[in-house]
Amino acid sequence: MAPEGFDAATLYAYTLLQPDTAARVRTAFPVLGSPAGLAAEATVCAQLLQTVSRGDNLTLEGPLRNWSEELRHR
Repeated sequence: MAPEGFDAATLYAYTLLQPDTAARVRTAFPVLGSPAGLAAEATVCAQLLQTVSRGDNLTLEGPLRNWSEELRHR
């Protein structure tokens, strides 16, 4: 089982290259940014950063690292 908001966090992650779309996703899924959603966001971010370390999703590396830093300060 995934944490609450996992699917929304995954969608958000894949829209990070399109800031306007990413903002719309956050608005559409209020679970993102909530205490429950924070676990989902951290999980998705960590999983995708692992794929970057294996050579996948390289275009997302910068936005994922920025998101990771943002999550650490919440």
